[in-house]
Amino acid sequence: MSGQIEAKLKELGFKLPAAPKPAGSYGPVTRFGNLVVTSGQVSFVDGKLLYPGRVGDEVSEEEGYESARICALNALAQLKACVGDLDEIKRVVRVEGYVHSAPGFQGQAKVMNGVSDLINQLYSDREKHTRIAVGIHDMPLNAAVQISVWAEV
Repeated sequence: MSGQIEAKLKELGFKLPAAPKPAGSYGPVTRFGNLVVTSGQVSFVDGKLLYPGRVGDEVSEEEGYESARICALNALAQLKACVGDLDEIKRVVRVEGYVHSAPGFQGQAKVMNGVSDLINQLYSDREKHTRIAVGIHDMPLNAAVQISVWAEV
């Protein structure tokens, strides 16, 4: 039955946004064979970046978690734009996460749980994804979090 993942999103209180346009000279998502990979997704909502700055400084760990969830919603929107229906996703294979971190901040894994918790709720009947959570000093657009998602269709 089509639309089950989006129905779960709605039950969780989320609405799938329109797929954000890329901020540069690249494609927002690509498909090769049975894999679909998003470009870096940041916490754009209605064209505005939420949570700019470094986590552990201008952005709290909790706000970083929320930023990561918004990134996940944007990545899901890109996946849907590519494959037509989120139910076509057999599983999320990998999440790559970059956290714009203040010096000494080491909570990158907790911030990235904002992505993983949402994906695991939506695709709870499927194998869990692998993940990387990296702290970096500078981020394009001064975004707090940026993610890329690899999915199998």
